[in-house]
Order: sequence, then C-alpha cells, then structure tokens
Amino acid sequence: MRLPKEWRGEISKRIIEDLIEREFVRLKIPKENAIKIVDEIITEELLLEDKLNEEIKDLLKQYESEIEKNKLDYRKLFELTKQRLAKERNIIL
Repeated sequence: MRLPKEWRGEISKRIIEDLIEREFVRLKIPKENAIKIVDEIITEELLLEDKLNEEIKDLLKQYESEIEKNKLDYRKLFELTKQRLAKERNIIL
C-alpha cells in the first residue's frame, strides 16, 4: 500500500470537510463516522490495487525466462498488464 495509514485519516477528514463546506452533502450521521467510512473505502481501494499488483507479479513470474531471454522491460510489462486487468475489471487506479 503506497499511501501511509496516517495520511488516510487526514485525507478522509479533508474530503468530508470539503464536501460539507461546499454544501455537496448534508450529513445525517456524525462527521467522525463519515470520516471513518471514507477511510474504509480508501483502504479497500488500496488493498484492491495491492492484490492486483500481487496477481500481476505472480503472472509475470510464469514468464520470467521469456522476459529475460527476450530482454523485455519488466516494469513496462507490469504496467501494461496492470492497465489491461484494471480496465477489464473496471478498477480505477
């Protein structure tokens, strides 16, 4: 997970405060609960990306010898595979 845990809380707080300030939302629950919900959503999305990254590493590991043999750019293959799988699964990165 690239986003430190400490930052998620602050980002979640800023999102909720900004939505309230701009009058995009009117909370029916305590602000702290809304912040917690946003934090959970951010965490779930980050974990989803982590799982996708692990899946791609496992997938590319199967082709490790071909990648080395043909001197392919692992990082580029990783990113292209990630974009393709994210698109197929409707994952927003």
